[in-house]
Amino acid sequence: MKTFKLWLVAITACCMVMSSCNSNEPTPPKNYLTLWNECEAVTALQAYVEDVTDPNSPNYITPSDRIATFDMDGTFVGELYPTYFEYNLLEYRVLDDTAYRDKAPEDVRQTAQEIRDFVRNGTKLPDHFDMKHAYAAAKAYSGMTLAQFDSYVKAYATKPANGFTGMTYGESFYQPMLQVFDYLEANGFTYYVVSGSDRFICRALTESIGIAPNRVIGMDVRLQSTSQGAEAGVNYTMGKEEDIVRTDELIIKNLKTNKVLQIAQEIGKVPVLSFGNSGGDCAMHNYCLGNTKYKTLAFMLIADDEDRDHANREKALKLADQWRENGYIVVSMKDDFKTIYGENVQKTDFSF
Repeated sequence: MKTFKLWLVAITACCMVMSSCNSNEPTPPKNYLTLWNECEAVTALQAYVEDVTDPNSPNYITPSDRIATFDMDGTFVGELYPTYFEYNLLEYRVLDDTAYRDKAPEDVRQTAQEIRDFVRNGTKLPDHFDMKHAYAAAKAYSGMTLAQFDSYVKAYATKPANGFTGMTYGESFYQPMLQVFDYLEANGFTYYVVSGSDRFICRALTESIGIAPNRVIGMDVRLQSTSQGAEAGVNYTMGKEEDIVRTDELIIKNLKTNKVLQIAQEIGKVPVLSFGNSGGDCAMHNYCLGNTKYKTLAFMLIADDEDRDHANREKALKLADQWRENGYIVVSMKDDFKTIYGENVQKTDFSF
């Protein structure tokens, strides 16, 4: 009798499972964008994704062509503490790192001091400073192996983010934008980071959120093997005992049209979605919107939240008007994000 009862319980459970599996009740779709308020950007993104992933839609995009590109600083990583991570890193390397500061060339030292004066005193940076920084950074990290540089970046990223409590530099991701990554991935998109910052800085920062290094494009310096010297790579065979080191030769600063050229070279496909936050991303957006094969969208974040971040709302709102005129969808960090860095992070005054 006991065996019969056990058999009956098993049959009943099996029938319940089968009934559940055969139910016509649809499985509710997962809401990936829980940290967003209802807004134009979310409505547009969700409608777009639903459309282009529907095989019956005339706008259907095959998974292999669902390419999305994201700028990094100010798009999904904080950049207002009070300037870019890579600027802060160079300032520290040249002016504070006792293992290097006495070795820094004079032009590199001057560049780092200009960053410090900007950060601490509000002094205006020279015109075309992005290029000046790029050349100085190439020199400042020259001779480091890729592993050494990766460790150096990650060590600095453990420092508390200036102007905030409860967050390090390495944790300063916009939480709602991380949800966009998950949402797109769940719908068959492949996303790439296309940043003006050093490629290997970007790789070090984004490793913790699971972005593969081969999906990161950024500023590049020339690399060489440890014993290669002045020999051209085409004429030199690297030995098993050698490593790869950075040189002081800048190859490309990945801004504006250079972003487009790098996308064409490294991805080989025109994006259908593009996300950015500044004029340096307009060329990338326009490349996306100029895709004649597929339906496309481009989004621009504006730093308009003066309560939760270090922002200039007046400037941001003027930019919003400009971005809309360009055909981009505006993301307001103040109005559209339920949180920016997480509820335990608080904005504070800068400390020096």
